Amino acid sequence: MNVSGDPAGSAVSPQSSQPGFREGENMERTNEREKEFRFGDSGPKYLFRGPRFEWGILLLKPGENLGAHYHNEVEETFYFEEGEAEIVINDSARKVKVGDVFRLEPREKHDIVNKTDKTTRIIFIKCPYIEGDKVKA
Repeated sequence: MNVSGDPAGSAVSPQSSQPGFREGENMERTNEREKEFRFGDSGPKYLFRGPRFEWGILLLKPGENLGAHYHNEVEETFYFEEGEAEIVINDSARKVKVGDVFRLEPREKHDIVNKTDKTTRIIFIKCPYIEGDKVKA
């Protein structure tokens, strides 16, 4: 059985495993290695921005933080992939570890702080995609 749960293995057509686009397909492809972090070796790296969601990677080096902010209409999810950090939600700090996931509602003020001596890698998803929805707190 393949990972899609299809015992016959027909969930992936031979064409869909080939690189590039085909007429009539609406899929979008990117590669992390083709994108850059905002500050060169840290900060956010956007893999997809719109039209319906925003998705990317946040890299915080020791001593760095995301910057306290909230979103008026956008919910944001953080998946902690590597390292340890603190997430501060509405002024309440929580220690996080690899594998933790946090989903934040609009208007929940948040920041992520790396107080360790190792880099923290976080996957983030924001939905819906609304440019300019971020408000510094």
